[in-house]
Amino acid sequence: MSEGAAREVARLRSGRFTLLYWALVFFVVALVAAVLGFGGIAAGAASIAKILFIVFLVLFLVSLVMGLMKRGPGRA
Repeated sequence: MSEGAAREVARLRSGRFTLLYWALVFFVVALVAAVLGFGGIAAGAASIAKILFIVFLVLFLVSLVMGLMKRGPGRA
């Protein structure tokens, strides 16, 4: 693994992007399982990845709205 890739993995696992990291892990597991012919495992991993990604999106949007509300009107 290159130094840049190792640094990116360390950043993802640092806690700021943990939910997105696990969604990506389950997505990769689903892809590998599908290629190897394990349909049930692939479907389960894909479902988990989809749920984690949706939770990530919801939390991101809530965080974005709260940050905009904290700033107040008229501030750029």
